[in-house]
Amino acid sequence: MTNRIPTLSREQLKRDWPLLTVLVLLFLLGAYFYPQLPERVPSHWNIRGEVDGYSSKFFAAFGLPLMTLGIYLLMVWLPSLDPKKTNYSRFKGAYDIVRWAIIGIMALMHGIVLMAGMGYEVDAGKLVQPAVSLLLIVIGNQMGRCRHNYFVGIKTPWTLANEEVWRKTHRTAGPIWVASGLIALLSTWLPAPYNFAVMMAVVVVISLVPTVYSYILFKGSAGN
Repeated sequence: MTNRIPTLSREQLKRDWPLLTVLVLLFLLGAYFYPQLPERVPSHWNIRGEVDGYSSKFFAAFGLPLMTLGIYLLMVWLPSLDPKKTNYSRFKGAYDIVRWAIIGIMALMHGIVLMAGMGYEVDAGKLVQPAVSLLLIVIGNQMGRCRHNYFVGIKTPWTLANEEVWRKTHRTAGPIWVASGLIALLSTWLPAPYNFAVMMAVVVVISLVPTVYSYILFKGSAGN
């Protein structure tokens, strides 16, 4: 028995033409600005919004588009690699919304790097944090629709072992992610580094609470 290599179907390409258009535009923007970029381009900012990292002009122009293309292909192929692939059709709309949101974040980051490379003063934190906050809200809003699988969602040993634990964990985690995203969004207007501290606290909450909750659910189900 041979493993089938995942490919992009014509139907997939037709359905994803808006995403593919965004990907092409990212590469075209990189190619357009490449000759005008300096050899070292700001690409990382600390919690106070100060530049503390640089990359080559090639990475500034094409690094993030290439990463975005990789993310797109990965998210297209994951369902075909998952032993529970049939479940993806049950939350296809939610999965597509999350794909759009992630690629939108990558496009924003590419724009920030290009603007910084062209000499514009860019407060990356004030742009990225609201975008990430909105991403948390979008994912949280779709989380309850996510069905049992091995790649997408809250994957703890207990959610993977028990489909009912998976369902209850995601139903509970969704509102937590939405509320946390709203808090992170509002904290954008706090001065640095307080906005960053709130963001880190949000990350801890959305990671830790569902994990602990899934464990409690699993132990409870095992006791019955």
